[in-house]
Amino acid sequence: MSPKRNHSFSFKQFAINQDQCAMKVGTDGILLGAWVNVPENAQILDIGSGTGLLALMLAQRSQTSAITKIDAVEIDYAAYRQAQDNIQNSPWGDRINIYHGKIQDFAATCPQQYDLIISNPPFFEKAYKASETSRTLARHSDSLLQTDILHIASHLLKLDGHLAVIYPTDLAHKFLSKARDFGLWFDRQVNIKPIPHSPIKRIALELSKTQFPPQETTLTIEESKHIYTEDYISLVKDFYLNL
Repeated sequence: MSPKRNHSFSFKQFAINQDQCAMKVGTDGILLGAWVNVPENAQILDIGSGTGLLALMLAQRSQTSAITKIDAVEIDYAAYRQAQDNIQNSPWGDRINIYHGKIQDFAATCPQQYDLIISNPPFFEKAYKASETSRTLARHSDSLLQTDILHIASHLLKLDGHLAVIYPTDLAHKFLSKARDFGLWFDRQVNIKPIPHSPIKRIALELSKTQFPPQETTLTIEESKHIYTEDYISLVKDFYLNL
């Protein structure tokens, strides 16, 4: 469930260079960035920014709101530098601040709270670990546990703020079970299927500090090979060049 791995990826309003990033632009990130609710005049935190994709997508979606600001944090230095370039080469370089370092350290000294915290987190827990340090950081959850994300969100979310993540199905359920211990409850969930008769492969979640009646939907990406569903096209058409 990911686009072809190229050194660069062009969207309608911005481009991503990614030759220095261990994890490239993928369908998970694009779906999350297009699906999440973006509050008006929001303060946004992007955890594990990678190429800067989510920060740029949210900047595009909030470009009519000049006071929306986005803080993005990336632990891998090469990815941080490339995301910095991607952001500065976009139309929204003045609204996105990117920081190099561990999100845990950033959160410990962060002076503000956020309306939206978003992350396309690493999720390989027991799989074979790549020998390249940058790829290991990007793919494996050792440096960013689910409990890390929840702990940070419980402290840095405003009372009416939201946390948005995307995980494989089994890890999404684990995340939800842990979230209650941090006073976070899901209010939106989309179950993502590659094709109509396949099992659910990914789940995107929005959680908040207030219990709302939860909304759960299902999104199918393709009717058949390379034939995208109307729902998927409607969701991502503002970003993909060929839609």
